[in-house]
Order: sequence, then structure tokens, then C-alpha cells
Amino acid sequence: MHNVSEEFLKRHVRTKTRASSARETERILNVDVLPAWKGRRVQSITRRDVIALLDSVVDRGAPILANRVLAVVRRMFSWCVERGILEASPAAGVKAPSVERSRDRVLSDEELRVVLAAFDDIGWPFGPLFKVLLLTAQRRDEVGEMRWSEVDLGRRIWTIPRERAKNDQAHEVPLSEPVVAILKELPRIEGRAGFVFTTTGTTPLGGYSRAKSRLDGFVLARLRSENLDAEPLPRWTLHDLRRTAATNMARLGVSQIVVEKVINHISGSLSGVAGIYNRHSFADEKRAALVAWAKWVEELSQ
Repeated sequence: MHNVSEEFLKRHVRTKTRASSARETERILNVDVLPAWKGRRVQSITRRDVIALLDSVVDRGAPILANRVLAVVRRMFSWCVERGILEASPAAGVKAPSVERSRDRVLSDEELRVVLAAFDDIGWPFGPLFKVLLLTAQRRDEVGEMRWSEVDLGRRIWTIPRERAKNDQAHEVPLSEPVVAILKELPRIEGRAGFVFTTTGTTPLGGYSRAKSRLDGFVLARLRSENLDAEPLPRWTLHDLRRTAATNMARLGVSQIVVEKVINHISGSLSGVAGIYNRHSFADEKRAALVAWAKWVEELSQ
């Protein structure tokens, strides 16, 4: 089983998926799959084994992760069928164990005001990263793996290459003045990869869960400095910053089409035939939207 998974990672995952997706696939295989099937030949794995694996992940309190595990093993077994290693996939027809619903958490103005202050409290390196995450409305890994070679501070443009963009399309992100100011103040740590947010120069930042926990601590401290009986904020994630930005841009009068362009979505107003024929870049509209959003955030934090 181990040898097949290594071949799958080498010949498919690392060559045909984004780096962040490849890392997550490898992590799931090494942590959740291979230990459960240690010493087994891939040909010995049955549908019942797949279901038992998923049940074990659900039973330890990780139902959404179980869906991700199924996606990984399904893809691996399909690859095995394509390569002639298996005649049929033992994951074929296995249903996802958990129902996933689209999250809709948007931070309120008051919550966002406190979170913004906590960004300053937590400091470098995560404070600036989280603030850029909010101000650009881009995905966590896209911001976290930003490279100086992608950034043109003179033109105030950050170009996310297609190999790093989730929808496989290069994406130009106009940079507002506050974002440019943050980037100019960052320490330049030399390294071949040229990461913007790094402490080593060779790898992007890691440890987001720990950083988020620290941030939550600063948020609670801020709240309690204003009200001794204050409770922690209702559960929120870093991805909620992106949704909060998109929601508030719409609140500021930005059209849905432009919001989708800012966040690099192609599943809404400009999907399908409309997307094929409408090639307008919306560069000016995106810049105006992000400038308005940055101004609103700046006023909120004062």
C-alpha cells in the first residue's frame, strides 16, 4: 500500500495538482489512510475497508475530514484502475459520510473592529498576513504563498499565477494603499523562493491553527478590556475574512459581477456562456472596489 501511495503522489498528485493541494493530499494519506491499512496490499482493500476507515474518522469527531479522506482514496483508487494496478475501485459508489453546508459567517462591524486591533496585537508575521488577507479578499494559501516576483508595487498589482489560483486562472489583484504600505514595511528575508510572508526565506509561513488561537486570545483580551464580562466571539475562521470582505463590498455598492471578479469566482454571474463571451478584465472596477473596501476598513479601525 505504501509503495502505491508513493507512486500516486509522485506521478499524479505532485505533478497535476497545486502545491497546497498536494501537501494536503500527502498529509491525509500519511496521517489518516496509511496507518489504518499498514502492511496491506492495495489489491486487498475492499469497499468494507473504505467504509470502516471513514467511520473511524467520523467517530473521532471529524466528519468533514472524513469527506476529504474519501475524496483522496477515491482519487487514488481511480488512478490505480487507470494504471492497471486494480480492476475496480473499492471506493466506487461509496457516499460521502457527512453533509456539508456552505458557511455563511460574516463578522459584524463591531467584531471586525476588535479583530483588526488584534491583528496589530499579534504582530509580525501573522498580523500583516491576516490584514492583507482581509484587505485583498483572496484565499489564505494564495496570500500565504505570495512571492515578491508576483508583486508590482509601482503599478500596485499582485498577479496570482494560474498554478496557484484555485480555479486554474491567473488573477490580477489591485493593491490598495494600505496593502502597499504593509508590504513595504515587511522585512525582506532572502531566499530562493522569494516568499513575502516567511521567517526562513525558503518556505511560507505555517502553523495557522496556532496563530489563529493566539489571535483569538488577543481578541478576547481586547473585548475584556472594554467589558470585564465579555465572552469570546462566536466561532469564526480565517476564511470568514474573505466572506466578510465580499459581503461588505456589496454593501458598499459594488456589483455582484465585480465582487466575483475581485475574489476570482467564475461560478456566478459570469459562468458558462456569459463567461466565454465577456472577456472584460474589470481591472478598474476591481481597483475601485478594493480601494473603497480598504477605506471602509481604515475608518472602522480608527
